[in-house]
Amino acid sequence: MKKSFFRLLNAVNKKVPPKLSHKDPNHLTKMEKGILAYRYFVLVNSLD
Repeated sequence: MKKSFFRLLNAVNKKVPPKLSHKDPNHLTKMEKGILAYRYFVLVNSLD
């Protein structure tokens, strides 16, 4: 159940939050770093 929840959340993450792949991680604001960390957390948990 946990894995399917994170897969669903990952599918939503591909469409809703802003894409930050074109920016340098050293120049992100705190909010953008938080979004990036959240997306990474969801991605890693959906792959397990």
